[in-house]
Amino acid sequence: MGLPRFLIDAWSWLNYKPVMASHDGRPHRALAPEIQATWLPDEAVRRLAAYKVLTAYDSNQAGELAAFAGNEDAAERREFGDPSSFVDTTLAHVLGQSQQIVVPGAEHAKDPEATPDAVAAAHLQERLRAWAEAELLPLRMQACERKAVLLGDGVYLLAWDPERDRVRLRTIDPGFYFPVLEDDADPGDFPKRVHLAWELPEDPKRGIKARLRRITYELGPISPATATMPGTPEDDEASTPRPAAGDMYDAGTGTIRRTYPWAPSRPSPWTCYLTDAEWRLEDLRHGQALDDLPLDEATFRTRADGVLLRRLDLRIDFLPLVHISNTVQDGEHFGQSTLAKVMQALDELAETDTDSARASATTGAPIIGLAGAHAEVDRVTGRPKPLAIQPGTVFQLADGGRMDVLDTSSQLAELRARVEEIRDRAAVNARLPAVSLGTVDPSDVPSGYALQLSLGPLDSLVDSMRLARAHKYSLLLRMVQRLHQAGQAEGWPAGEQPPARLVFGPHTPTDRAAILDEVVKGVGAGVFSLETGIRMLQDAGYPIEDIREEVARLDARREANALDSEPAEKRGEPETAEEANQGEAEDDPPTGEAPSHRSKAA
Repeated sequence: MGLPRFLIDAWSWLNYKPVMASHDGRPHRALAPEIQATWLPDEAVRRLAAYKVLTAYDSNQAGELAAFAGNEDAAERREFGDPSSFVDTTLAHVLGQSQQIVVPGAEHAKDPEATPDAVAAAHLQERLRAWAEAELLPLRMQACERKAVLLGDGVYLLAWDPERDRVRLRTIDPGFYFPVLEDDADPGDFPKRVHLAWELPEDPKRGIKARLRRITYELGPISPATATMPGTPEDDEASTPRPAAGDMYDAGTGTIRRTYPWAPSRPSPWTCYLTDAEWRLEDLRHGQALDDLPLDEATFRTRADGVLLRRLDLRIDFLPLVHISNTVQDGEHFGQSTLAKVMQALDELAETDTDSARASATTGAPIIGLAGAHAEVDRVTGRPKPLAIQPGTVFQLADGGRMDVLDTSSQLAELRARVEEIRDRAAVNARLPAVSLGTVDPSDVPSGYALQLSLGPLDSLVDSMRLARAHKYSLLLRMVQRLHQAGQAEGWPAGEQPPARLVFGPHTPTDRAAILDEVVKGVGAGVFSLETGIRMLQDAGYPIEDIREEVARLDARREANALDSEPAEKRGEPETAEEANQGEAEDDPPTGEAPSHRSKAA
């Protein structure tokens, strides 16, 4: 018999669940039979089980999962969508009201003395925004970020599409993501080998058995095109490897190097290889790791153009995958779900909702006891028929008879108060104030300053979650640039490109009238510049597309108004008709006619 262990890991907050706790640390078999697959890495078992539990909570199936694991009473559990509400609220605040791609320096491209770097930054920003619009980046971010908020992890996959002449972006379920992490590596470092693996069910009608599909991206040294250079003996151990077209052999290091478009002055010895293979599950022996499956028993897939996907050289020096972590983790590669800290509170909330539903049943249809009533007898069985209580029912009671009603309304009121108490406790621990969940009447807020103070925990939560994502989205945009360069797309020149970043909009509503008043007073008093004020208005949601153009329009309008308000003599224009006629007479050459007659004629 196994002895229980006190296990602490990234998913130990689920140890209180019977389906997650066992003497060997592996989840209950009823949680998901597929987690007992022989190919599954041991370190991924608890992670996939945690994903299963979190998905059940999000879809109101936690009671069903508990009943499937042996808890019969859990089938009557009431779940009203509180976990999903927490996830959606957190997602909305993290993404903000908008998402915009920004390249630093692009705002100076329209200056009179704009530098070439500013012009290049503006062109790159325009191309990236056009790509994001064509690839539906906000929509794909919603899909990936919701998995990250709910499960703790999200994965993006990028690939070059020659038909559309642009980079395609896909979201991958984190349950398919299996990075090969080195023991002494920093968890924040990018892995050099990543597997995307899942099982394919059997198809008896087509005679196809259950299979395992594994897509592998791996960084490795550039392989030679042939074994030796022309003219050298093949059996010579000192023969020089023959590089492929476009590569070069470095005799000093004994490696083949390649010059990539984004680093023309820094040849690299690394490239990314892609392998897409399938195995029949019955051919896999127990103990075979996912990273060491036998390639001689695999069936390799082919690309649309017929190229075999077996260690295919993608001619890039990075893995085109981006892992999004929901939280900033110290010593962990994977993130933590938003529901991790409030999971037990959500269980307590569901149990209280269940008790409240039962109490409301006895309150709406109360239990009634009659004394001194004569029940009708069933002539077939000879037993009294049950009494039916409905509107208009009259009972004849004997002397001393009475009717007692069981009143459970007070218990129902207490349960409802308990529900609100638990919900508020969960919101506090999740750092989601009641005002962000929409459960507070705006008229109950005493002032805007009090509202701002109540949103303090939410601000710190959003700042922390955006900090965990800032570098990952900058990395994703850099990969988009380099894949376009590798595909020789039109408008994407070779060379090192300026870095780009993704800027999230404000996550809380802003008082636009107050900000406008602040900008007017600040700019008028000379506290800050007009450009800063316009940027504040832009951040507040005013429809200002370009700060420089807005400043130019304001300057032009100010000059026109100033010109209209100047006196006539300063503008060099006559003030009256008589002065205009007099000026005309003085400027004209003499004609022999008296000026007075000319003035009268005019």
